[in-house]
Amino acid sequence: MKALNSLLGSVFLLAVSTAHAADFQRGLQEAQQGNYAAALADFKPLAEQGDASAQYDLALMYANGYGVSQDYAQAVTWYRKAAALGSIGAQTSLGVMYSGGIGVSQDYVQAAEWYGKAAALGDAGAKYNLGVMYYRGNGVAQSYAQAVAWFRKATAQGYDPAQYNLGIMYENGQGVPKDHAQALALFRMAAAQGNADAKKELFFLNADRNVLPQK
Repeated sequence: MKALNSLLGSVFLLAVSTAHAADFQRGLQEAQQGNYAAALADFKPLAEQGDASAQYDLALMYANGYGVSQDYAQAVTWYRKAAALGSIGAQTSLGVMYSGGIGVSQDYVQAAEWYGKAAALGDAGAKYNLGVMYYRGNGVAQSYAQAVAWFRKATAQGYDPAQYNLGIMYENGQGVPKDHAQALALFRMAAAQGNADAKKELFFLNADRNVLPQK
């Protein structure tokens, strides 16, 4: 039986605080160029003044050790501040930190709650991660049906890890009837976006099951 895989990650936030747009954009450009010390000098004052976008990116810098010593506790502090101001990225990232026990004690219930907040605001990654939580029964009652529901929501937004995992569930008949044709379609969708797991699955379908059409 194939197992689901989990993908949890973050990128620099592109949203801009209107009052500090120039400073934030400069910091963002510096961070993208790898000039993290200069980015930190721009982000930190804005974060301390309550700019949620800067708070999120400052947390990201602490989480990854960009321009500062890696400090997960500081990352959690700044993610929490940004999440309280409605930053979707920060809410998802807090879920990641709680799920992995990174900078905080591992707490799947808290992780699921933060994923739920971000998912309700439309974040595809949070929907996917919530699906993984339901699949595994971490912080929520285990439910393949709920996992399928959340993977479908993320799939509808073009999120390739969800497409792959939903394909696995159709292949295994977990939460849905077994349907190799549907699984194949989902693997192809994910593979078209470069998903390595989906590409591998397509290879094995061709080699072992003779499902793919012959050329």
